[in-house]
Amino acid sequence: MNTLSMKGNWNETVGKVKQRFANLTDDDMLFRGGKDKELLGRLQQKLGKTKEEVRKVIAKTKEEVHKVIAKL
Repeated sequence: MNTLSMKGNWNETVGKVKQRFANLTDDDMLFRGGKDKELLGRLQQKLGKTKEEVRKVIAKTKEEVHKVIAKL
């Protein structure tokens, strides 16, 4: 994934990511349009992961959320 896709079920994705990483706050997960690099930087710093690892965490979590919603 070259850019973060923040549309759709972002609130659900945020909740799942915060469940996995209890040290994240609402402010850490705050996304403003066009500021995806800023979000990645905050998460990278807070989680001690590379930007690519952070992208993978978000993508995987978002995929899980979509699967749950699809079953509804």
